[in-house]
Amino acid sequence: MPASPLTIADAKTGSSATVLPHLGFNCFSWRPQLKLPDGAETREMLWAESGFDAADKKPSRSGVPLLFPFPGRIRGGVFEFEGKRHEVSDRADGLGNAIHGFVIDAVWRVVDRADDAVTAVFQPSVDAPGTLDQWTGDYALRATYRVAAGRLDFEFEANNVGQTPLPFGFGTHAYFRLPLGGAGDGGEETTVVAPVDAEWAAAGLVPSGETLPLGELGGSLPEGGPLARREFDTPYRFREGATETRLTDPHTGVTVSQRFDTSMRCCVIYTPNHREAVCLEPYTCVPNPFELEASGVESGLRVLAPGAAYRTAITLEASVASLA
Repeated sequence: MPASPLTIADAKTGSSATVLPHLGFNCFSWRPQLKLPDGAETREMLWAESGFDAADKKPSRSGVPLLFPFPGRIRGGVFEFEGKRHEVSDRADGLGNAIHGFVIDAVWRVVDRADDAVTAVFQPSVDAPGTLDQWTGDYALRATYRVAAGRLDFEFEANNVGQTPLPFGFGTHAYFRLPLGGAGDGGEETTVVAPVDAEWAAAGLVPSGETLPLGELGGSLPEGGPLARREFDTPYRFREGATETRLTDPHTGVTVSQRFDTSMRCCVIYTPNHREAVCLEPYTCVPNPFELEASGVESGLRVLAPGAAYRTAITLEASVASLA
């Protein structure tokens, strides 16, 4: 039997979130308290497949998957770093590529819990030794979720506990439920805002290193435009200084903001076939970063020296604007 989900809640407002430590420390439910025109209530803002908490569903298709030490794909599942070849065999995408790192379905250890917050850790040498020979060295991760009123706060820390430099990328893959307000057109009129300035060209869903103008598909993203049946599985370049994406439901005035720091360099936007959600995914690097770096393209790939740490935070916040 899988371990039980853990629910955290803000006693003052009734806002809550539920996480699965045994499945990638995935937060698959977030219900903030909202003051809607028809009265204050909690609404589910994340989408998860029915039965996801039974841990028999694909971990990349629900809630907020955590992606480390690489987000997105690595072409062929093979990369070189400092003259050494590495092969990722555990994370195949069905197209011959590796995808989304080693922690997305890992068992995380809960180390601290309060009514409104939970913290867990993961270290390959302790928790998944079979993945150690597929990367360049060991690392230790620590993550915390905290709820407060209309916010879900997430803190993340990666430490290089090995003896050699650690290359990495980090990202989240939140599935935002549509429509945000729980009524209306099914979500197609939802306004999507992402401060991007170019699209990364891709072959077989793997970025090649070229950038393209935003074009018809992504042209409205910087200022905002309706989802309008557009289909995305697309990596974009955040413009310099970008720190927020937004979704707004025009029927209810509900807005969900996703705020992050400037270490995030790439935004992957994804629309699942069921159209019940949209993913706005901030990554520290472009997918396929090793190949891009080898060809002279700056990808955002980060490298931690032994003993060094990377820290970041992402805040989701739900609010309601007046429709008058």
